[in-house]
Amino acid sequence: MNILIVGPSWVGDMVMAQTLFQCLKQRHPQCEIDVLAPEWSRPILERMPEVRKALSFPLGHGALELATRRRIGKSLAGQYDQAILLPNSLKSALVPFFAGIKQRTGWRGEFRYGLLNDVRTLDKERYPLMIERFMALAYEPNAELPKPYPRPSLQIDPVTREAALAKFGLTLDRPVLALCPGAEFGESKRWPSEHYAKVAEARIREGWQVWLFGSKNDHAVGEDIRARLIPGLREESVNLSGGTSLAEAIDLLSCADSVVSNDSGLMHVAAALNRPLVAVYGSTSPGFTPPLAEHVEVVRLGLDCSPCFDRTCRFGHYNCLRQLMPDAVNDALQKLQGSVVEVH
Repeated sequence: MNILIVGPSWVGDMVMAQTLFQCLKQRHPQCEIDVLAPEWSRPILERMPEVRKALSFPLGHGALELATRRRIGKSLAGQYDQAILLPNSLKSALVPFFAGIKQRTGWRGEFRYGLLNDVRTLDKERYPLMIERFMALAYEPNAELPKPYPRPSLQIDPVTREAALAKFGLTLDRPVLALCPGAEFGESKRWPSEHYAKVAEARIREGWQVWLFGSKNDHAVGEDIRARLIPGLREESVNLSGGTSLAEAIDLLSCADSVVSNDSGLMHVAAALNRPLVAVYGSTSPGFTPPLAEHVEVVRLGLDCSPCFDRTCRFGHYNCLRQLMPDAVNDALQKLQGSVVEVH
């Protein structure tokens, strides 16, 4: 049985999609799973043993380009028994339709009748978690999901990890605190730089080193955090934001002894690497997309105005993050001490 997955467009969602792949392998041990997704997601998919192939999808988020979708669909004709769509958009249903895949499964959304022939109606109360909404597509409609739920688990090649360490001149002679201060979603997910700097300072004074991760958009934030450290401590930190590929970031993040992250894609990557993790929540909620790992501490204030899920604070104060003090995160890190685990 060959299954084509149309993958999501965000890092965290792609990591969480592994729960679907795991469920499919449990139901159909001999099935082969290919994932059609943006090229940036290849390093994630290549670290999932359930995935046979990552198929690069050349169109940007939101682009229709009907002719291109038809061409891709025709190129996949006759190869798959089922397609499962994780996005709810009409556009995402076009390639499986053009490919003529016999069973095309997905949640109802954006007038996809006809494009899908196994249309599910989502009961949000029954499946409140995003992973439940992914996993449910592996089973018959309204099925009870087997527990315990699987957890994403990215597999690391020691050779590529050593190459990444060598490329950036990094050593593991001291414990590593990884900080992930960015969030593509917007300002309402970003814990302030000054708070991250206080956490970094506390760990460096205890003999740790600090590595900052993120995209090129997060480089300035990383520099701001480092600038807040006094000379002598600043040199024990390195800003990798924007300097690594996603593949290198994943491999290097697997070396961390502890991670502090906003609710972001890298938070889910750290969880899937089974790193001891402090997840900082502001405008969003761990009730929908929690980090799925054993050694996790979630830190949030739970103000009356949160979670609001807005990209920017409607009141302009961002108190759900600004009033969340570094001591809370340092205390959470302390709880995680001794929970260091090997990454596979």
